[in-house]
Amino acid sequence: MSNKKIVCFGEVLWDLLPSGKIAGGAPMNVAVHANQLGLNASIISAVGNDELGEGIKDFLSSRNLAIDNIQTSNDYQTGIVEVTLDEKGSPSYTIIQPVAWDFIELTDIAQKAVQEADAFVFGSLALRNEVSKNTLFQLQSLAKLRILDINLRKPFYSLELAKELFTIADIVKVNDEELEMICTWYGQSGDELSNATYLKNLYNLKGIIVTRGGNGAFFMDENNEFSEHKGFKVVVNDTIGSGDSFLASFITKRLNGASPSQALAFACAVGAFVATQKGATPIIREEDILSLMN
Repeated sequence: MSNKKIVCFGEVLWDLLPSGKIAGGAPMNVAVHANQLGLNASIISAVGNDELGEGIKDFLSSRNLAIDNIQTSNDYQTGIVEVTLDEKGSPSYTIIQPVAWDFIELTDIAQKAVQEADAFVFGSLALRNEVSKNTLFQLQSLAKLRILDINLRKPFYSLELAKELFTIADIVKVNDEELEMICTWYGQSGDELSNATYLKNLYNLKGIIVTRGGNGAFFMDENNEFSEHKGFKVVVNDTIGSGDSFLASFITKRLNGASPSQALAFACAVGAFVATQKGATPIIREEDILSLMN
């Protein structure tokens, strides 16, 4: 395992699919994948004092993640999301509220974890409640590197929230649809590259990652150096967690010294592999990824 550490902040939950329930939540997915790819990863979140909460903790423990920053609420249930898949395997979500991860508290152990981490990863969904939002904004001030996966989920986002998050972020990941939507809010309409450049310059970002589903991704750094990968063609089972596995893979490679182009190629391969599997956090073996890349 690498000595590099990341801490993810936000929702842990159960995705209720037609085929059954699967542990999920974007920050948790990123932590699970980063951990199995070799980083020392953990997550700050909350579950209810219920059977589903115990199930989340058991799942994390089974994947070798520490659970000391998973808070337990006696007042709110563990998060659940009702998921439906279209004919292409693309998910849509009904996200129940309020739940335990809406009320993540600021603790000494959480602050210590963020201070010691090489990167702090967060999104927008967990900030739909002021309690978790306030905790996030206090924690981010302690971070060495702030990575925002904007991860817009209706109806839990706004221009105001996006501005607040972009302002504190060092590196931002958006998908192509989110990039277009956010730029439209600003009256900016151009191709993906000009839109990404606009956002990067507007918020003085150290980098922006744009994912394009099955068509790969690109990265632009603070010096406008551009890297791109066209992606890998696979037979999709479902796309749940593909973007999260992509981000975990990109972060893992970059923290361990890979170039942006190397990190993109590996991340696109991992994201494609996860899309061939069921659920957000399948076991990833290096030989599976290398065979896909070759």
